[in-house]
Amino acid sequence: MKRSVLPLFAVAAIAASGSAAAQTVLTVSSWVPPTHSLSVAQKEWCDLVEKNAAGKIRCNILPRAVANPPGTYDAVKNGLADVSFTVHGYTPGRFVLTQMAEFPFLGDAAEPLSVAFNRVAMKYPAFVQEHQGVHVLAFFTHGPGIVFNTKRPVTKLEDLQGLKWRVGGGMVNEISKTLGMNVTLKPAPDSYELLSGGVMDGTLFPAESIESFKIDKVIKYATTFPGGLYNTSFVFMMNQATYDKLDAAGRKAVDSASGEVAARIMGRNWDKVDRRAYGLMQANNVQVTKADAKFVADVKSKTSALEQKWVQEAKAKGLADPAKVLAEFRSEIAKASK
Repeated sequence: MKRSVLPLFAVAAIAASGSAAAQTVLTVSSWVPPTHSLSVAQKEWCDLVEKNAAGKIRCNILPRAVANPPGTYDAVKNGLADVSFTVHGYTPGRFVLTQMAEFPFLGDAAEPLSVAFNRVAMKYPAFVQEHQGVHVLAFFTHGPGIVFNTKRPVTKLEDLQGLKWRVGGGMVNEISKTLGMNVTLKPAPDSYELLSGGVMDGTLFPAESIESFKIDKVIKYATTFPGGLYNTSFVFMMNQATYDKLDAAGRKAVDSASGEVAARIMGRNWDKVDRRAYGLMQANNVQVTKADAKFVADVKSKTSALEQKWVQEAKAKGLADPAKVLAEFRSEIAKASK
């Protein structure tokens, strides 16, 4: 019997179709612009996963977000996207333990803060257990929180009062209220409209955000604090079912790009834009004030009770010794900052 011989193009077509069938495509969503440090960092993670998987996993980065910022966690949980990130504080009351990363004066850069946060949160299962329905890829933070406004220099506690402030939720909301500020919870992308239209007088942001959300020409005054007035905790996540469907090699490719590796990617990209933002402030004649020792002491005095409140709430949520974990977190920040 004569063997049938397939033409070369047919062999190539079968090989190509077999390779395509073996490839896993992750649907990736971002609720900030493609140029934002978070979108850039997420793309860097995707490239690393694809490299780790020798091309068997790739990302399809969507042109627009599948959900608004507060809805992103549930969008990933419900499979509208495979991968995204969100701010824990955008869904008030849902996450307690992660507020550990949001206290005042924790650190001066996003990368060491993110690395320390991820190390400690991944060590204690209660942190991951707060994230039912998603697979946590990494925990991370932005850079030190700054007070921005359009009205006047803020040099003392009293200057924070009498203005309308946008905040993102979570511990920053508690800090702001403790300092007597009039705050409204709104997602970061709403800031330009709120400030330029005079609906809000100011916002609490890291330096990076003045560029990312195009408010560099709107804000007139900035006040910085050693270690930041606050921070914001984020989770980088994957749909649980998507992760579970990966074969062992696929999970290894994802895991190798996640955890501390992903936390560093997120933090490093944030720090880069933070540094650039100070040049933008100078170019736009933003008056930058460094909080003096009395201002810092007054803030510490007002906010110190928030740590004790968190310790009690975290214990109720299943964390055995929250005070010890918080001390460990501060120790890891110091190590990661060297």
